[in-house]
Amino acid sequence: MSLTVLAGVYLLVRRFEAVADLPGGDAPAFTALYTAMFAWLGWRTVLAYSERPHRADPADQAELDRAHVAVLVPVFNEDPGWLRRCLASLLEQTRPPDSVHVVDDGSKVDYRHEREWFEAACRDAGVAVSWRRTPNRGKRAAQVSAAERAPEADFFLTVDSDTDLDTEAVAELLRPFRDPRVQSVAGVVMAANAGTNLLTRCTDLYMTTWQLNERSAQSVLGSVLVNTGVLAAYRAAVVREHARTYLAETFLGRRVDFSDDSMLTLFAKLRGRTVQQPSALGLAAMPETLDHHLRQQLRWMRGSAIRTCWRLRYLPLTGYAFWLQTAHLFTAVTGGVLFGWLFLWQPFTVGVPPWLLLLVPTVVSYVEALRYLTVRRHDHSLRRQLAVVALAPLVLLWGMTVLRALKWYGALTCARTGWGTRQDVELALTPAPGRQGRKPR
Repeated sequence: MSLTVLAGVYLLVRRFEAVADLPGGDAPAFTALYTAMFAWLGWRTVLAYSERPHRADPADQAELDRAHVAVLVPVFNEDPGWLRRCLASLLEQTRPPDSVHVVDDGSKVDYRHEREWFEAACRDAGVAVSWRRTPNRGKRAAQVSAAERAPEADFFLTVDSDTDLDTEAVAELLRPFRDPRVQSVAGVVMAANAGTNLLTRCTDLYMTTWQLNERSAQSVLGSVLVNTGVLAAYRAAVVREHARTYLAETFLGRRVDFSDDSMLTLFAKLRGRTVQQPSALGLAAMPETLDHHLRQQLRWMRGSAIRTCWRLRYLPLTGYAFWLQTAHLFTAVTGGVLFGWLFLWQPFTVGVPPWLLLLVPTVVSYVEALRYLTVRRHDHSLRRQLAVVALAPLVLLWGMTVLRALKWYGALTCARTGWGTRQDVELALTPAPGRQGRKPR
């Protein structure tokens, strides 16, 4: 990370302290919290900017090329267009998977044509394939059922049925496994339908910058806390050894159906290092309506609350991951306190202009959003990407208000462990968005 950015973080700390001192009275009491939170931000930013794609030397690469990679594709009420696009992207890989295992988890949709096309395409490509339809038992059961069809697999690649992989995705996901300590690898996921409306643009910015800031910092420490279920790879033993626990998870006596990706990541972390490969890219369909978006976020928030409990209980105190989770919990609580004090109390008691209170968070949001520009997609011009980055303050406000409230509501209602989305096809591939192009620079 450059000295310029470090100097900018220092100036932001000083600026925030100055803002805190304006009203007088109780403001100095929060100065230590401001400083601690900006120190955390600075440390995290240094780590994120130090992340580099994992590489493999020729001998390691040859060994990875000989490994059996099995792709697990659970399908439930997916639009046939998105599913076909997902399956086609698997066969376009520069390092093709050795087998693909599709499990239709009791969908209402008839995938007969997609199945016939894909099985024929796999035969032509020399890729083993299985396609199985089961009663609806949930995504986890579908993944385990698919994994059972590949007893010879060395690595399992999990993708969602609306995932469109970059042609180098499989090859890039495998490279970190040259280190025998690495148990799982997260890919970077962007919104395939980012250009649809304001919501999808904001989602794309929020999602991409979170991965390239927060998760990149975790990856440098070998302590990624949650992979994206859309695109991740695991050593086969992670899935096989924990399959029974994976299927039988309960919380407060209730079966947990969601948060499958974070559960697999926790299993992997208990075995070794969990990392991200920033050069492994995928596109996924994101909600295009507010109702769908809020239901998806609420499911994620409830899953996050449950997983926080398990991490604090099972992660070793001597590892980075436990303390990263502890720090996240601390910042969530103190961030809520500071938000209430700054934006709900001060403006009405001492008359501090709201725009002044938002100045520093806005600057920070733009600093983090710059990471969005490190990913180049051939369906996004630089001008279009800059326009998305300009939405950073809007994403900030949405996160500070709506998503913050949803986070606490999700934590309070995390015992509601049902999936909550996609009882029917919710998003059709019309019109088809373009494919993504190059890897991050």
